[in-house]
Amino acid sequence: MTVPVIGVLALQGDVREHVAALTGAGADARPVRRPGELDAVDGLVVPGGESTTISKLVDIFEMREPIDKRIAGGMPVYGSCAGMIMLAAEVLDGRPDQRGFAGIGMTVRRNAFGRQVDSFEAPVSIAGVDGEPFHAVFIRAPWVERVGPDVEVLGRVTDGPAEGRIVAVRQGNLLATSFHPELTGDLRLHRLFVDVVRAAA
Repeated sequence: MTVPVIGVLALQGDVREHVAALTGAGADARPVRRPGELDAVDGLVVPGGESTTISKLVDIFEMREPIDKRIAGGMPVYGSCAGMIMLAAEVLDGRPDQRGFAGIGMTVRRNAFGRQVDSFEAPVSIAGVDGEPFHAVFIRAPWVERVGPDVEVLGRVTDGPAEGRIVAVRQGNLLATSFHPELTGDLRLHRLFVDVVRAAA
């Protein structure tokens, strides 16, 4: 079985945790900061962090156009938390100068679950992933307000004040979650993404 090479956009956020999770899920994982490094990968993870900061750094490191081109060419991308915001076609409560990659036809609300102090954990079942619900960790997380016709809803919060909110989606080779699977030791979502990358290659 081929080992896909998957980059983690290493401009800001929980890069090491994603590299470790991807490695555990069977990928050759490496940090990516420059266009030349992007050329060498089969897929990309946009990690959690601060979406407005990531947006600025993408421009400073001249990564926006190369990533846009690779997404348009079908490269699989997985975004968690801030990465979900970066993949959204529309962002509510974002900064006016904030720009993402707009790969997924969805509207997300930034910091929808509240501030850091309002961070929480909840069970989330993911379509296409066997086993128990994910123990999902939400940290100043977005949620999805609405999706376009090409977007598959993979998961929703199942109880509590945010019950029913969409927190995991897929559109073609693009995958996004509001939560941070890389912080829990549960590799099932990373395995799913590795399979998407392997199939696309």
